[in-house]
Amino acid sequence: MKKELSTEEKIKEAAKAVFLQKGFSGCTTREIAKASGMNVALVCYYFRSKDQLFQLIFQSVMEEFMHSLIQVFQEEMPLKEKMRILIEKRYEFVEKNPEFPNFIHNELKRNASFTQHNKKIFDKIASTGIFEEALTAQQKGEMRQIDMFHVTMLIMSNCDFPFIAKNFHMTMQEMTEADVSRKLTEHRHVVTEMLMNYLFPN
Repeated sequence: MKKELSTEEKIKEAAKAVFLQKGFSGCTTREIAKASGMNVALVCYYFRSKDQLFQLIFQSVMEEFMHSLIQVFQEEMPLKEKMRILIEKRYEFVEKNPEFPNFIHNELKRNASFTQHNKKIFDKIASTGIFEEALTAQQKGEMRQIDMFHVTMLIMSNCDFPFIAKNFHMTMQEMTEADVSRKLTEHRHVVTEMLMNYLFPN
């Protein structure tokens, strides 16, 4: 039997859905309360402010994704396998949270401290030694000579943009949401193989 969510968890789940869809500025505490089936007073009782709730939601979403990556980067396995898992996990994460790319973009413009939080997460990844591994692999000729900035941009753009463009394909190609979702799931293999073949051509 599935365990029933507590009142606090129900509010957090509802807030996550609302924040990802509308961003911080685009929603109100009242909307979060309505989505959770609670009243505004109860939301404010558990979470003092919309800002506090937002910070908790963002941190949990990012840490869920980053923790899984850090675990992979710390494993004893070839770099090529780590990169494959990274690409697949990034794509799967955005597929699970399709509003995430726009959400991040909007919040980076809205809040300067948002960038600082992302920097801390980036530092945790750097501490695994993954960037040094990539540099060593490039020096050995095992990986294409390419700056890690470009590697990051390639992964982000190819994993994020398909979901940003979902409505475009539904409209221009007259596809149903189910059809596009099925194609996006298939596209994960295309993205993974394309990036792996480019980064590791030998």
